[in-house]
Amino acid sequence: MFFEISKVLGWPVFPSNAVALLCVSGVVLWLVGWRRSGRALAICGVLALLLFGYGPAGNVLMLGLSERFPAWHADGRDPDGIIVLGGAIEAARAQARNETELNSAAERVLAMLQLARRFPKARIIYSGGSANLFPPYVAEAPFVERLLEEFGVARDRIVIEGASRTTFENATRVRDLVQPQPGQHWLLVTSAWHMPRSIGVFRTVGFDVEAYPVDWRTRGWRDAFKPFPRLSMGLAQSDTAMHEWAGLIGYWWSGRIDELLPGPRPAARRDQS
Repeated sequence: MFFEISKVLGWPVFPSNAVALLCVSGVVLWLVGWRRSGRALAICGVLALLLFGYGPAGNVLMLGLSERFPAWHADGRDPDGIIVLGGAIEAARAQARNETELNSAAERVLAMLQLARRFPKARIIYSGGSANLFPPYVAEAPFVERLLEEFGVARDRIVIEGASRTTFENATRVRDLVQPQPGQHWLLVTSAWHMPRSIGVFRTVGFDVEAYPVDWRTRGWRDAFKPFPRLSMGLAQSDTAMHEWAGLIGYWWSGRIDELLPGPRPAARRDQS
């Protein structure tokens, strides 16, 4: 039920949807005679369109998420396993075309292949079902399994989880599948903007992992005041960031994460967990 509610309530959270609602509501009020209210809503809609479309609001929202965890650097220990969260495969299109179709989070898959080659003894776990509220329900994981085998990764290294629909389900199902042991070293690969919520959930379910963020979407804080050259670019950035902020709030409110914006733990504390 949490999945369905989050999908329904999350629709107006996207700035592009909110802008459309404001503009349409303004027009409707104007047509039924509430011209002052209609004009005010329409003006708010246009201003929001400019702010989130051309302005740097999307970058600021994104940077608050993606800069939380730094890029991963090896500490001399090879990982026992590499966990990759779904969200990079366009599963329905991949099924229709019988090809591996990647989206804007493709760096997750690229990092998975690079790490699988760099650490040949590590297990590779890919967790990704279908996040669609309505059909078609096509899981990502089987396409990744085929891709790993095509790239020469041994089948006994691969663990595929294709039933999860949310980040919380990713964490609980992967934990139950791999049964992590004390002292093991696990990397978690996902988009930088998705890492705070992902790390927070894995901590909540008792699975200590180390962040391996990818798919940054900005060059860093120097992009905080950078406008977008096209309306669609700014809206896409704003939609992704605002949806993730809403996810953090929802997960924190429901107890799926213990803090609103999880961040790195001190090294000493992490080693003791």
